[in-house]
Amino acid sequence: MKSVSKGILLIAIVSVLLSGCMYPGDEQATRENPYEEQLQSVQKAVESYQSNNGGLLPIKTREQETDLYIKYPVEFSKLAPAYMEKIPSNAYEVGGIYQYVLTDVEENPTVKLVDLRVAERIRELNLRKQVNGKLPFKEAVGDNVYEIDFKKMGYEEPIHIPSPYSDAQLPLVVGGDGNFYIDYSIDLGRIIENEKPDIKPGEDIRHLLSDDYPILPAYSLPYTVNEQNEVIFLRKNK
Repeated sequence: MKSVSKGILLIAIVSVLLSGCMYPGDEQATRENPYEEQLQSVQKAVESYQSNNGGLLPIKTREQETDLYIKYPVEFSKLAPAYMEKIPSNAYEVGGIYQYVLTDVEENPTVKLVDLRVAERIRELNLRKQVNGKLPFKEAVGDNVYEIDFKKMGYEEPIHIPSPYSDAQLPLVVGGDGNFYIDYSIDLGRIIENEKPDIKPGEDIRHLLSDDYPILPAYSLPYTVNEQNEVIFLRKNK
């Protein structure tokens, strides 16, 4: 009888330990994965809210010059619990890594995601820039776009960002305005080579990413192609 009790106790202890080991990983996954069902849940809630509020959208107010891809964040206080049971576990508001935003707000409001780990890395670079008092520019890689001299900023190696679209490690660049940006040209070049979309020089081609993926190419500069169909930074109008 004692051996049976010990066996039951051992099983219980192992079960608790295993659940304790597994839960953090499971919880982390729910906070980091862009689940399609969560996107659809928010999309339906946004559409219901808009229908019931005379076409108004449940979004926070941002300044006019805000980056297009982060300009219209979803205001979950207007959606939960009235239009959805709870806020998605991967949303920033509940400890997740994604900001839910709307794109194409005039014609077809669509729910997408912004990975806030990118924003955190850029914030880190801005703090380092403030400490150094200046920003070391290296060679130009586009019109008023430059490589970053990471060593002069105190880094041993250049910083890269894991791509949300491929297994690539994306570089960062700095604009003449002193702001840091993620360089998505690797992923754009891959799409152009593999899928051969119909695009023209002078067209901002970031829609190749924003249209077909749940995560937006936020904190980036506009891109286009040259006459050879190579990805280049889109020249700004003077």
